[in-house]
Amino acid sequence: MTLHRRTLLSGAAGLAGAASLARPHLARAQGGKSATLRFIPSTPLPSLDPVIATSYVIRNHGYLIYDTLFATDETFAIRPQMVSEWQTAPDGLKWTFHLRDGLAFHDGQPVRAQDCIASIQRWSKRDAFGQTFAAFVEGYDADDARTFSVRLKKPFPMLPAALGKLSSNVPFIMPERVAQTDASKPIADATGSGPWRFEAKEWIPGQNAIYTRNAAYRPREEAPSWAAGGKVAKIDRIEWLALTEPAAAVGAMVQGEVDWYEQPPIDLLPVLKQNPRIRIQNVPLGLILLMRFNHGQPPFDNPGIRRAVMMAMRQDDYMQAVVGSAEYYKEAKTFFTPGSPMSTGAGGTEAMQGSLEKGRAMLKEAGYKGEKVVLLAPADQPIAYNQSLVTQELLKNLGMTVDLISTDWATFIGRRANRGPVEQGGWSVFHTLWSGADVLNPALHPLIRANGEAAWFGWPKDEALEGLRDQWIATDNEARQKELAAQIERRAFEVVPYAPGGLVQQPMAYRDSLKGMVLSPVQFFWNMEKAA
Repeated sequence: MTLHRRTLLSGAAGLAGAASLARPHLARAQGGKSATLRFIPSTPLPSLDPVIATSYVIRNHGYLIYDTLFATDETFAIRPQMVSEWQTAPDGLKWTFHLRDGLAFHDGQPVRAQDCIASIQRWSKRDAFGQTFAAFVEGYDADDARTFSVRLKKPFPMLPAALGKLSSNVPFIMPERVAQTDASKPIADATGSGPWRFEAKEWIPGQNAIYTRNAAYRPREEAPSWAAGGKVAKIDRIEWLALTEPAAAVGAMVQGEVDWYEQPPIDLLPVLKQNPRIRIQNVPLGLILLMRFNHGQPPFDNPGIRRAVMMAMRQDDYMQAVVGSAEYYKEAKTFFTPGSPMSTGAGGTEAMQGSLEKGRAMLKEAGYKGEKVVLLAPADQPIAYNQSLVTQELLKNLGMTVDLISTDWATFIGRRANRGPVEQGGWSVFHTLWSGADVLNPALHPLIRANGEAAWFGWPKDEALEGLRDQWIATDNEARQKELAAQIERRAFEVVPYAPGGLVQQPMAYRDSLKGMVLSPVQFFWNMEKAA
């Protein structure tokens, strides 16, 4: 999931160059029938396991080939998907789920209760929301082939929300034999029960991926709404093309050689907009920029120093560095997706004033002693790197000693797991981004967790923040949830698990021959038709 800042192609010469770069990549895809959709994903598909990986491209792959028990619709409501009906015991300690008729895997085997149980168990070992859910579970029972029950230690009203979460990691249902794979080891068998089949024999990791329509799939009868409702597969063949060079990808779009470009560079949008057959559409909810601190090592083990940096940072500087145009960003002093039900912004205006003067005063008051700040910056990830350059300048202006370590992505991934001091290969701060679909509420949000060593990289620890999250999960009263969400935000602005950097829009480009697209934070392919 990468946004690019590139030099704008100019005039006919630039456009012609882009087209000539595109054609060699597409030689295999030419001559297909009209029911073939050609798609350029944000990155080529690197692996097959949407439970282990948090990559959005693997999540999108998962939605093509798998189905879910519940699903999130465009109003953020949780609706049944593979489930036909369910019952909850009066004491809230037992939930019983019945699968709808006609569910079958791509190998022809029916979807059974045992498949659902094994899939939930594996997912709950990897996903943050799933781990919370698992702590409530006493056990599972396969009541019959199409009915299973979940027994709880204490009530968990968020159970359908857990099983219907929209984004990474999605609790997709797999055959039991696949779901029994150790949760630390990636699966190699992409058998699902969803609208399309994955053509494994035509795939090489990092190259083109092919999907064909599953004629046996039986969609729900309701109209589609995000991940919920009827997933009607109208496209016979979907080709994910490994066009990683932006100029080539843009040229292919202009020439009509591909149908859909997931993440065109902002700087190249004017070229695409010149073509009357191409539509530009922002992806709902957007992407959240952020600065993540190491809470386990000086200087950011001191909350006063974290607050000082947050006080001085200007979201506009970060968003400008990433997308370069105010048309594609907006201020977001909140820890939850702006515009979503749980986003209150409580405490944000006070904590984030963009004042270098106040930040310097707070830094002095917090007792900063000149400790070196190691800023990890993956140079091959433009969003993270561009944010890092802004922070490098900010920390210097605050009077901090900063060392920007520029690495490749693989090195960055390895180093951010190091919990040691900077002298032993550790780190102090880094930048990333998160989809708005993953930070909608306290249960989903992995970066709001403050459970110490079990938390995401940075390892914040705060019992008060965790306690408020537990209270939020324990209630299904929406008004009370909003009250608690505001308290969570105020506390987060005090302890600073991370500093929000603003919301940027991610446009996508598609040709007007695609009709019926389900516009969502996730790139869905059902309900869509390709006109001649």
